[in-house]
This record gives sequence, C-alpha cells and structure tokens, in this order.
Amino acid sequence: MSPLASYRRLFSLAGPLYVAIAFIGRLPLAMAQMGTLLLVAETTGSYGTGGAAAGALAVTNAIGAPIAGALADRVGQRPVVFVQSVLGGLGLIALVVLAHAQVTPWIVILTAALAGAAMPQIGPLARVRWRPITRNQKHHQPRLMEAAFSYEGAADEASFVLGPALLGLVVVLASPELALLIAAAILLVFGCAFALHPTARLTHAHRPDAAATGRLVTGTFAILLVAQLLIGVVFGSIQTGTTVLTTDAGQSGLAGLVHACLGVGSVIAGLAVAALPARFGYGSRVLVAALGLALLSLPLLVTDTVPQLFAVVLVLGFVVAPYMISVFMLGERAAPVERVGAAMTLLAGATGLGYALGSATAGRLADMHGHPGAFAVTVGAALTAAALATASQPALRRLASGGAHP
Repeated sequence: MSPLASYRRLFSLAGPLYVAIAFIGRLPLAMAQMGTLLLVAETTGSYGTGGAAAGALAVTNAIGAPIAGALADRVGQRPVVFVQSVLGGLGLIALVVLAHAQVTPWIVILTAALAGAAMPQIGPLARVRWRPITRNQKHHQPRLMEAAFSYEGAADEASFVLGPALLGLVVVLASPELALLIAAAILLVFGCAFALHPTARLTHAHRPDAAATGRLVTGTFAILLVAQLLIGVVFGSIQTGTTVLTTDAGQSGLAGLVHACLGVGSVIAGLAVAALPARFGYGSRVLVAALGLALLSLPLLVTDTVPQLFAVVLVLGFVVAPYMISVFMLGERAAPVERVGAAMTLLAGATGLGYALGSATAGRLADMHGHPGAFAVTVGAALTAAALATASQPALRRLASGGAHP
C-alpha cells in the first residue's frame, strides 16, 4: 500500500470530522505557553513573572499528562478528556481574569499551573486511537499504523507552527487577553468534541483485560523517555537562541517565524516517513535521525545572521519529525496494550520537561555568551541524543523486531 493510499484509508476509517477535531483540539496547548507569557508580562510589567507563569503551565502539563493518560487507560478517554477540556478552558479564562485583577503574582502563577495541569495532551491520546480504529485491517494494519504515527507527528509539528502563529496574529490585531480566550474557547469546543467522538470508546473497548496492569517503565522505555527529553531540550534551546539572535539583530518580531521554519521542515519530513521501506526499522531510524540532529545542529554554533538562521533551522527540521515518530512508534510497541495512553503521554511529558530544561539552561548561557551559548545547549543535546541512539541500538532493534500489539 502506497503512503498516499495509506493516508486515504486512515482518514476514511476515522472520518474527516474526527481528523479535523483531533487537529484543532491540540492548538490551545500550542498557544497557551506563549500566550501566558505575553499576558502576564503585560499585566504585571515583569517578564520574570510572565516567564514563571508560562513555565509553571508547561511543567504542570508535562507532569499531569501521564497521570491523565494512565487514568484514561483505566476508565476510558471520554470522561478524562472531557473533564480536562472543561477545566483547562475555564483555567485559561480564570488566568485572564486574575491577571487583569492585579492580584498577587503568586496567585496568577498558581492559576497558570492549575490550567496547565488540566489541559489534555490530545496529540498523544489521538495516537492511542489508531490501533483500534485500524484493527479490522489485518493485512494492512502495520503500514496503516506507520502512516498514522507519521501523520500524528506531522500534525503535532503543524500545531506548534499554526498555534503560535494564530496567537501572534490575534496579539498584533487585538491583545494577549483575546488570544488566550480564543484558546480557551477552542479547547472547550474541540477538546470536548474529541472526548465525545465515538472513537473515544474504541480505546477502552479494545483493551484485552480492563484489569490488567502490565509493567510500563522498562529499561528500553526509559531510553525512549530520555530520547524525548533530549529533543525537548533541542526545542527549548533553539527557541531561546533564536529569540536572542533576532533581538540582537533588531528583528525580534522574526523569532516566531524562524522557529516556525523548524516545524515546516518537520511537517514535510513527518508525512514522508510513511514512504520509508519496512526493512528500514524504527531502531535504525532513530539512529539515523539522531545522527542527523547532531550533524545539522553544528552550523548553529557559527550562525550569526537572521538569514543564515532561517536556512539552518529549516534544514534541521527535516530530521526532527522522523526522530520523534520513530521514538513514539517504539514507545507504542514497548507499552502493554492496556497502558498505551500512559506511555504516549509520558513521552509527551518528557518532551515538555526537556523543553523547560533546555529553555532555562540556554537562557542562562545566553546571558553570559549570547546566542552561541544558547545554541551550544542545542548541539550538546543533539550529540547526546546521537550517543544514546548509538549505544542503545541492540535494545531498540530488539524492540522494533518484536512486532506490534495484536
């Protein structure tokens, strides 16, 4: 089955409405962190407070996501995602209200943290739905699952391009308050629609034993968690370095566009992953993509103009999605079938924690050494990812050859 035929079959099985809901529903999470930073910084006059609120939202979401994923494995996605969408949307609305009420900053930061903890990780949970959606396609299921994870990787990257772009447009035309209220409205409508869609029932019904509790965090799965933590560090440090370089060049408004270029290359490569031959296993794909990260990140150390940065980041993006898609696919195979939701959200949470770590570390080094200091964190994380992928090849290849869930 060709990649195009695989995508057509996937979308016909799930229905175009589901595909649209699952994509739009992940935009609020992509908008919330930057929106919180801009809102709180504007209302308090302190970038430190804004950064603390945005960081609190990101960290609690990374911590809360696997807890919600595990609960969804136990009781089903429908009630968990519905409650999260309502609480997350109301949390963003409360954040806007309290930020304007000039309350004590710690209350605003706490509200941001609670909102982040409540917001659902729709991308990882959508991945969980594809196996039961395709379960009747016995002969084609392996290729369909590969196409599904390729699509989800590209969709995640696209959401983190379009989400901030939508946020920036609304901020320019109106205000951060309206941007966050729009994010809240999207979450309340499309998050709840994702929860109530009939495919939500399939994940719980597909479990072979609702009481089963297989072991999740094995040594191999821990390798995958570290792999995702490192790509999160890459994301956070690139965004920081990009902000510093464009600001120093007097073109701070281009920071978002530069970072979006990373997503553009990643989306294109992500969709193309479905065309890779089956004999090119996921363990080998992780290794090749990680080596590509290490090699293609090196030019960042000598990049000192905005046009150069656009080019380097665009090319680097072409190895990001293949890396993440392969890690998530291995994670789905490594997890017991009754705990796939927890596995996907744990991997997403590791990415979020890596983002926070990379951003914070790069920021400190940028204060001392400018954008080269921030990009040194990117290169260090990429080299570490390459070393990890090389050292763990025997385990990853055993996992890749062990077959998928029934």
